[in-house]
Amino acid sequence: MARTGATVPPPATPPERSISSLRDDPGPSEDLGPYWTFYRAVAAAQLRRWLPERRARVLDVSGGRTPTAARAAAAGHTVIEVLPAAPGPDRAGPRAAAPGRPRSAGRGPGPRPGAVHRVIGDPSSLEFLADACVDAVIAEDRVLSRHLAAEATVAELARVLRPGGRMLLSVDSLMLGMAILAEQNHWAHLSDVPRAEVVLVPWPDGTITRCFWSEQLRELLTEAGFEVEWIRPRTVLSPSTVEHVLTADERALGRLVRTELAASVDDESVGVHLVASAVRAPCR
Repeated sequence: MARTGATVPPPATPPERSISSLRDDPGPSEDLGPYWTFYRAVAAAQLRRWLPERRARVLDVSGGRTPTAARAAAAGHTVIEVLPAAPGPDRAGPRAAAPGRPRSAGRGPGPRPGAVHRVIGDPSSLEFLADACVDAVIAEDRVLSRHLAAEATVAELARVLRPGGRMLLSVDSLMLGMAILAEQNHWAHLSDVPRAEVVLVPWPDGTITRCFWSEQLRELLTEAGFEVEWIRPRTVLSPSTVEHVLTADERALGRLVRTELAASVDDESVGVHLVASAVRAPCR
């Protein structure tokens, strides 16, 4: 399908406290305050709820910044974690991962249950994995927003996921992208966003992210052969609310997480990040 796009020019230097600080989890080696403590706790709880009840072979293409692979392995699953070729300081070093193996390797017994087998590769080209060889896919840490040609990445994930298998993913929301445009005074580009099918937003660090409304994300997954189970914001509670509560009482974290998980979502697109669960449709 032909797509129109909106790409904005590199933004000016942001103010000291900017919406860009909410782009993504800063990683385990950094601490940006109570909100990220809450965010990480919510992400961990959402993953625990989502993981298969029975032992499964799980492919994690999140990139190694977040502990999703370790958490899946701790739940008893066999995990294949795909890491980038040039990992950053928060990711596994080059000695911790091996290059992707031949395609036939996906049919072998693989690592033992509860283990993480790390390989260096690209989520959009998983040639070392056979068709329909994994039971579940984790694509967290906004990996589909960081891979701008998300269609190719989703198609490849669908290929290696067995029919009936599930995928958990997160992306940057268009609400976040529009906030960044407004923060940088790109008002003309904001007016183009409603008409654009693809919105690419440059960030102060020079990276570019692809932002989604919930309906755009639903369309992306459906066209790749997935049936969407649900789409919701990572968090409904605002950073200011979370920081106010946790500053007053650090012991309120568990209560806040339970409140978040039980919250009803009237608008799927609110919040800086969207989280979705989708099932690989049976092959026709």
